[in-house]
Amino acid sequence: MPLDDTILTAHNVCKTFGGNHRAVEALRDVTFSVERNELCVLLGPSGCGKSTLLNIVAGLEEPTSGMVQLDGREVLGPARERGMVFQSYTSFPWLTVIQNVEYGMKLNGVPKEERRARAEKFLNLVHLTQFRDAYPKTLSGGMKQRVAIARTLANQPEILLMDEPFGALDAETRWHMQEMLLEIVETTHTTILLVTHDIQEAIFLADKIVFLSANPGQLKTILNLDFKKGVDLHSKEELIALPGYPECEREITALMRSAAGQNQDEM
Repeated sequence: MPLDDTILTAHNVCKTFGGNHRAVEALRDVTFSVERNELCVLLGPSGCGKSTLLNIVAGLEEPTSGMVQLDGREVLGPARERGMVFQSYTSFPWLTVIQNVEYGMKLNGVPKEERRARAEKFLNLVHLTQFRDAYPKTLSGGMKQRVAIARTLANQPEILLMDEPFGALDAETRWHMQEMLLEIVETTHTTILLVTHDIQEAIFLADKIVFLSANPGQLKTILNLDFKKGVDLHSKEELIALPGYPECEREITALMRSAAGQNQDEM
């Protein structure tokens, strides 16, 4: 996908929880940027602060020092230009699928006809049109997550933030959801910042991987997946068959193993 310019920048982000003798340093001087129309993945071992960093970008946490800027504006709290999709399912059980997708737009004052048209558009994009009048309790986990993605996209955020959105799904459903996400990116040109702990998922989805080491979370390296450039991927099988994939997976596995060893040494 073509990359235009920088939309999001984290400048020397630090985060410490607690104080005095109970202080825990979660992030130290993390700096990176995300380009417009890019899918950037935050990857690293457990405890490296990936979700904390994403919550700071979302405005759900405040950095202890440093800042995050979206289009040059400092992030000072939650706002609709930063849409968030969590791992847990967030649909309202008393609303139908299409009512769930319309909910945020209704709060934002979008006129009824416009929000219905947008809801229909994004339900079609996530292949849920035939379930528009169903209630969440009748849906599978993957379908519930598609509702959450459609609802977030319908609010037209400048960037979509995703915290291990497929982590609770079985392997087959996760593959389908990953493939669907790439379709969405291709169709909508949405900028995405996504957290995962899954190496193969990161390689499949990402234009760029920001790898964090742990204790505290620090920027270890930024990986630009050059072997994927110019390739229109639609399936995991196509990814695995690409020249350069094995080397990329080995490099990231080595980074993970090194970081995991460092964590054990510090325990």
